[in-house]
Amino acid sequence: MKNKILLVDDDVDILEILRYNLEKSNFIVETASNGIIAIEKALKFKPDLVVLDVMMPEMDGITACEKIRELPELENVIITFLTARNEDYSQIAGLEAGADDYIDKPIQPKVFVTKIKSLLRRRLNTEQNDIITFNDITIEKSKFKVKFQEKEVKLARKEFDLLVLLLSDPGKLFTREEIMNRVWKDDSFVGDRTIDVHIRKLRQKFGENLINTIKGIGYQSKEQ
Repeated sequence: MKNKILLVDDDVDILEILRYNLEKSNFIVETASNGIIAIEKALKFKPDLVVLDVMMPEMDGITACEKIRELPELENVIITFLTARNEDYSQIAGLEAGADDYIDKPIQPKVFVTKIKSLLRRRLNTEQNDIITFNDITIEKSKFKVKFQEKEVKLARKEFDLLVLLLSDPGKLFTREEIMNRVWKDDSFVGDRTIDVHIRKLRQKFGENLINTIKGIGYQSKEQ
């Protein structure tokens, strides 16, 4: 399936050059000359990625980015800014407004297309790594959601982090030290008993057979 790109810039020449090269690389492309038109087109076009110039009439790119990020219909769209090299303020403002990245201009069209492909690849990898399925358990890491046998299960943050760790590599034996370092990190007030309590809570919620105890070493998830 072809990815859809929305290009937003008040410079017609830039739009035409970038559009030509993206379409040549098999993308579907729409364009807009300011932030107001960009939002209207984005809602209809449903792009996978939006490229925003910073300085535009009527509505600038920073404001447009903020407004796009408020729209549930566009929650998964990738946004990248076109900014002048060494224009630190625009880059920081863009990222703070909710952009995923920025591209320095002027930029060679072929390099631009490569950057767009890289951003789309990065998002795809993130989405693929976001879901963990194991037995009757489904975890959406970015949304902090866990379902067991099709029903949502509420977990405390450390319970969630511990479950994600154990199910991220089924069958792998995680030592107590490794669990402590990866789940509780620098919390020096946490003792070994804390891990045992959290394991017990997970077993209560997902069944006694989900996690194996390897005495004196650590824990591992197991297929049922």
